[in-house]
Amino acid sequence: MSKPAARIRLSEAAFALFDERGYEQTTVDDIAERAGVGRTTFFRHYPAKEDVIFPDHDRMLDQIKDRLATSNHETALAAVSDAVRLVLLHYLDEGDLARRRYRLTSKVAALRDREIASVARYQRLFREFISNWLGDSGESTSLRSELMAASVVAAHNHVLRRWLRGESPDPVKEVDAAMREVLALFPGPQSRSETDTGGTTVVAFRSGQDIDALLPSLRRLLEGHPEQ
Repeated sequence: MSKPAARIRLSEAAFALFDERGYEQTTVDDIAERAGVGRTTFFRHYPAKEDVIFPDHDRMLDQIKDRLATSNHETALAAVSDAVRLVLLHYLDEGDLARRRYRLTSKVAALRDREIASVARYQRLFREFISNWLGDSGESTSLRSELMAASVVAAHNHVLRRWLRGESPDPVKEVDAAMREVLALFPGPQSRSETDTGGTTVVAFRSGQDIDALLPSLRRLLEGHPEQ
């Protein structure tokens, strides 16, 4: 059986050493030695020690951009939900590695700060997409897109953390349900016909008459010919 790729060996060696010695006490040279590669090989795969810990956010952001780019005005929110699911599935595929990362970042403040910065990149991407979808550069749209993007990211992170803690037996189902709740809070931009004040509004009311008896009168009202 062939040896795992150097990148995988480096990641496995790093997490093993972090567990044994602690993050601060582990050096790049320690990781390279444990993985059976040279220091140069380490830096060919990772710019710094902390990069071994985090997933390839650049690649995931590109995947999100690609998914959002395939949508149109009518399917934009479905694309947002799909993009959120893509990110969650990446963590699920990592399995125990994602949980080990979660435990480590919970203990090391510098790693938590980096994680927060990464989350901000996702939120910015969603905010820009939603703002373009809303189609207005006004202050109200700016606030609305910011709120929507923050809610989208918060929903994903809520479900992800539940899974990382072993509290979610079906995180994909949970994230889909969470996204439906989030997107229901923010109805999309209205079409021209919905905002046209020249149209007719029909108000429902209760009557003792049978519906068949009422229909002729309602039709005349809608046509602009009320009974005298």
